[in-house]
Amino acid sequence: MTSGRLVPYACSGGDHTASLTKRARPQDIPVRAFPTLGRQTAILGFGVHVPERVLGNAELERMVDTSDEWIVERTGIRERHLAEPGTASFELAVRAGREALDAAGVEPEAIDLVMVASSSPDAPFPPMACRVQECLGLVNAWAFDVLAACTGLLYELAIADAMIASGRARTALVIGAEVLSRILDWSDRSTCVLLGDAAGALVVGPARRGAGIRSWCLGADGRQWDLLVYGDHAHKGAYAVRDPDPHFKMNGRETYLFAVDNFARQALAVTEAAGLTVADVDLFVPHQANRRIIESAARRAGIAMDRVVINIDRYGNTSTATIPLALRDAAAEGRLHPGDRVLLASFGAGLTWAACLLDWE
Repeated sequence: MTSGRLVPYACSGGDHTASLTKRARPQDIPVRAFPTLGRQTAILGFGVHVPERVLGNAELERMVDTSDEWIVERTGIRERHLAEPGTASFELAVRAGREALDAAGVEPEAIDLVMVASSSPDAPFPPMACRVQECLGLVNAWAFDVLAACTGLLYELAIADAMIASGRARTALVIGAEVLSRILDWSDRSTCVLLGDAAGALVVGPARRGAGIRSWCLGADGRQWDLLVYGDHAHKGAYAVRDPDPHFKMNGRETYLFAVDNFARQALAVTEAAGLTVADVDLFVPHQANRRIIESAARRAGIAMDRVVINIDRYGNTSTATIPLALRDAAAEGRLHPGDRVLLASFGAGLTWAACLLDWE
């Protein structure tokens, strides 16, 4: 399914800085979805790791000019978890990955592919996935990282699905791991209240009971690259200009407008690609970016809030880790059952987005 019209854009030559000819309206950005083919892939188990330290809104009130009421009204967040200073993202990934393997009943030697997505990677190289491979003993796995901001985990899941469906892998471990607290400007009240640290992992393999992923929606629009950035020189990149102290920055209003429209259209497109409608969705598990975004998108798509998972109040936005965290909490609350039709959806910097519809194993 395709909706919207692609608006041309260009990138200038000499200094290779982006030059926007026209910022596309959210409704003009194409959203494409397609049914899965080949062997059905299912989520066999999941694991999470959340640091012990909790930073509540009351403590933030003493750090910056903000209030619990202001934060909750605009974001839905009441607290977030922070890793200890010096903690590596891959260390959180290892803990979540080990829990996911145990939950799935899968031995480390059975993993053919391991991927780690992160908005806060520890370094350009070596890949964090290789550190995870070493620590977990995934001796038969090939390993790489995915850099697609908050969409990274679902991009990984799409890759794993394609590899398993085509027979190039049988079992994969996909992980999102974040120490976002180290990229925040703790004097900026508009951003420091938003993010938290955590990791989440999924073990993915051939469906065992006829369930599995039924359809995908995948996309990106580089014209919107400047809405969510890292550092003051994002047109070149923090590494290129040797920014000594870059921080997360965002255009909140434009991001909100894009996210609400994109979430809703992904939901409609991915269910249609599976031959269903949003009325057939038992549980909507969106990326936990902002409670107002989730509620507005659900209303626009026609999904009742009692079918939506929201846990941003307890963790904040943990980027690539939000969906595994939400699945864990939904399962703990008795909201996930075999055969349930589950919609996963995310968006992130780039801008990037992904959604899939699956029958829960």
